[in-house]
Amino acid sequence: MSATTVLITGASGGIGYELAKLFARDHHNLVLVARSADKLAQVATELQAHGVTVKTVALDLAAPPAPKFLFDQLQREGITVDILINNAGFGAYGEFAQIPEAEILGQIDLNITALTALTRLFLPAMIARRSGRVMNVSSTAAFQPGPLLAVYYATKAYVLSFSEAIANEVRHAGVTVTCFCPGATFTGFAQRAGMETSRLFKVSAMSADKVALDGYRAVMEGRTLAISGAHNWLVAQSTRFAPRRMVTAVSRWIAEKAS
Repeated sequence: MSATTVLITGASGGIGYELAKLFARDHHNLVLVARSADKLAQVATELQAHGVTVKTVALDLAAPPAPKFLFDQLQREGITVDILINNAGFGAYGEFAQIPEAEILGQIDLNITALTALTRLFLPAMIARRSGRVMNVSSTAAFQPGPLLAVYYATKAYVLSFSEAIANEVRHAGVTVTCFCPGATFTGFAQRAGMETSRLFKVSAMSADKVALDGYRAVMEGRTLAISGAHNWLVAQSTRFAPRRMVTAVSRWIAEKAS
């Protein structure tokens, strides 16, 4: 049995939960982080059937002290993280000027600040061991502006740029950094963002298990960038050639609620 330990944030549902199932199936020990202790306990009970160790940490990573708190706790317990999956994130739907400030800053705190902090905390030890993997979950939103989801799209653009840069920095260190970009996926994201009826989720959403399998393969193969789904790959590439004003207008039309 592998002694490899995988830390997954946002692990109580959606892509994070499906990733946890895949890692448990292949006999990786797990550290699962999410806000809901009850949901995490249910997931842990399910996954322990694979004969792996599952540690759960109920934590709101958007709180500034949370990443360091998590790192210090694992250090005290002697848990070495071999694979870090920064999956936690959320979006808030609506015009920027009308979205509550807490929702705007919360997206930045979780999607950018916590992801960056966790990567900085766990990456040096991987480099020292010359072994380790990081996967930062971005989105196809990273490839264009997103009216009605302006902050979310911008945070995912940061994740893409950040991940590709540090992947280059560690390319000779025995460590891989993967930026994984799903498109619309059937998870709790749409409900929390208030966009279940948008064209995006009515037309092109993928199942969380299929998306997670794409992400699992990408991180285990050490790919720097992976886009889930051929349709999403084509859409992401098309934004490179179309006029920016057109890209932004199309992005808004897709995000709008279908009549």
